[in-house]
Amino acid sequence: MKRFYSLVLFSLAILVMSSPAMARDHFKICWSIYVGWMPWGYAADEGIVSKWADKYGITIDVVQINDYIESINQYTVGEFDACTMTNMDALTIPAAGGVDSTALIIGDFSNGNDGIVLKGLDSLEGIKGQSVNLVELSVSHYMLARGLETVGLTERDIRVVNTSDADMVAISTTPSVTAIATWNPLLNEILSQDSMNLVFDSSKIPGEIIDLLVVNTDTLSQYPALGKALVGAWYETLAMMQEGAETATAARTAMAEASGTDLAGYEAQLASTLMFYTPQEAIEFALSESLPNTMQKVAEFSFAHGLLGDGAPDAGYIGIQTPSSIIGNPDYVQLRFDPSFMQLAAEDQL
Repeated sequence: MKRFYSLVLFSLAILVMSSPAMARDHFKICWSIYVGWMPWGYAADEGIVSKWADKYGITIDVVQINDYIESINQYTVGEFDACTMTNMDALTIPAAGGVDSTALIIGDFSNGNDGIVLKGLDSLEGIKGQSVNLVELSVSHYMLARGLETVGLTERDIRVVNTSDADMVAISTTPSVTAIATWNPLLNEILSQDSMNLVFDSSKIPGEIIDLLVVNTDTLSQYPALGKALVGAWYETLAMMQEGAETATAARTAMAEASGTDLAGYEAQLASTLMFYTPQEAIEFALSESLPNTMQKVAEFSFAHGLLGDGAPDAGYIGIQTPSSIIGNPDYVQLRFDPSFMQLAAEDQL
């Protein structure tokens, strides 16, 4: 009889654990203010995310976090299931921190939204010997290093001054600050001042500063409905804001106001951003040879600056999987570019 009751209790436990009611159905994503990520706030406000989540029987909270790096840190420690970030930060924060992450959506790449400004000089060569204010170890730092390469200089020829993005515009007006590397909308605001000259920008390194929605790989594997809902909501929103759409002006105006600018200011930022408005465009980029080449450069920069962790012996310590190849260690892949969910959107299979 005891064995019978034990068997009944064991069977009930199995039923409870395997019940659909025990399956996770609530997820959280975070984003921060940037031209290419404003669609997430709009999609949440307009109920687009909720509509797609309802389709798959889940709920998705979309949370704006004002501090960009803090948003990635919170994702990395498990507070969020997905987060907006650049390709470099995806490698150097969650991936380097041991969190296997997947670039679910390739949203755009900076095509002039990041730049180097010199005061009173109009060529990048003039930066030699100067102190450069930037957010150290950020994509601005990466862009600076790539820019220096184009004029035969290295970081040994300049001095990096770590500066918070919150202080960048304010310090730009001080006489002692003569060189700045930053991103929009700060970049445009600084360039509006007299004697400020743009001497290099990300359009010179197209496709290297990539804006992503990154999802925890284990979560995505267990709950593909999350990926489908996020991708569906994203491309519906981008269709609404794409130039020529009847809803474009209203959608872009709302995004502009949410980012603290007006429509003209937001469209100026869009002009220096290569947005992938359709999944086909993003997939083509993911499949290109430029992606693994870029990630190799990013890995080398990150290793040289100690961003892959104290135990990293070389730039290939962390494996990065792209559709065409694996960069680095194939036995320790921690960052994946997976276009399969975008492919479902392209085939209208969501």
